[in-house]
Amino acid sequence: MTRTPLPDVFDPRIHAAGPPYAAFRELRDRAPVARQDEPVVLGWPAGPGFWAVTRHADVVRVLKGAGTYSSWLGATQIRDPDPADLPFIRRMMLNQDPPEHGRLRRLASRAFTPRRIERFEATARVRARRLLAAAREGGGEVDLVRAVTDDYALLNLTDLLGVPAGDRALLHAWTERVIAYQDPDEPPVLGADGRPVNPRSPAMLAEMFAYAQELAAYKRKHPADDLMTALAATELADAELEMFFFLLTVAGNDTVRSAAPGGVLALCAHPGEQRRLWRGEAGMDTAVDELLRAHPPVLSFRRTAARDTELAGARIAEGDKVVVFHVSANHDERVFRDPHRLDLGRRPNPHVSFGDGPHVCLGAHFARLQLRVLYEELRRACAGVEAAGEPRRLVSNFINGIKSLPVRLWEP
Repeated sequence: MTRTPLPDVFDPRIHAAGPPYAAFRELRDRAPVARQDEPVVLGWPAGPGFWAVTRHADVVRVLKGAGTYSSWLGATQIRDPDPADLPFIRRMMLNQDPPEHGRLRRLASRAFTPRRIERFEATARVRARRLLAAAREGGGEVDLVRAVTDDYALLNLTDLLGVPAGDRALLHAWTERVIAYQDPDEPPVLGADGRPVNPRSPAMLAEMFAYAQELAAYKRKHPADDLMTALAATELADAELEMFFFLLTVAGNDTVRSAAPGGVLALCAHPGEQRRLWRGEAGMDTAVDELLRAHPPVLSFRRTAARDTELAGARIAEGDKVVVFHVSANHDERVFRDPHRLDLGRRPNPHVSFGDGPHVCLGAHFARLQLRVLYEELRRACAGVEAAGEPRRLVSNFINGIKSLPVRLWEP
């Protein structure tokens, strides 16, 4: 008897229709660690294939097992980087293993203090209130992404970093280049050979890095209460500071930029839970975590096997790519009861939207704060929100992005 082929969860175009939940469930049930092909897609070259890890327990095991599943060997994107770029990419904390990773994380933690983040709440609240008020002035129907969430995420991040207002468009352009590289709306930069150039390569990041050094030099002369001032005062080498700026700019922006409209979309799809939240019957902190579980900002992360190993019965060879799918783990029936039902009071809620292990998201507290404030101000600004059309999603197997979200805001 011929076995049914396993579903493909690699092709970025699949995720543009929304996470393929049925495919993930089939993989969790039939092959929780499954081989996936990497054919030529959207002009990007073929790769050797990888292991897709889809069950929650196995995802956590990979994320916590840095000694076996390395971020340093092949970096953290599914596609293999150009071997010539790999030493450069490894400078980033995200692409390092302990103990080197721990040194950089400790340095960054000195800047990313909870007290500094908490002081930011008032600024975020004023911004959310202003953006929502402006969105309502145009009538009841609005594209929430264009009118509110894109600016909210970007402006919050640039304030925290200490980026001057006139330079904020640069950060948006750099983020788009890196995050949307698989999306046809963001055509790739082609090299002399006619092939797409990796947006994380040295050539593509040179402008951003030069800006980071210029901003750090300015902050040393004109210190302020922001992250770049704090980072510029540490013993980070120039190359490490540049990579931190890159990581904070891209990850810090797109985490909230993806999660915020995703959370609102989930509320639109579950009006009963939305009413609970509006009536104050669900705690906002608990609700934020459930909305993050339902719509994680990151779909997947890659590791590379540092040695021969076995995971969920699959024999993984040293050098194999191992890709964890956060969105699948967050909907694993073995951990979450009725996982496709939004339950804003869900406890416990061990979602992996911010990862796990040594690489758990450094800015998770900042992201949760922003999301809590935004949802509180949305509840204050309107009597409810409903979908006014289909969302447009990012073509990506990495970021769970929403490019457009038409909604109606009900009159209070």
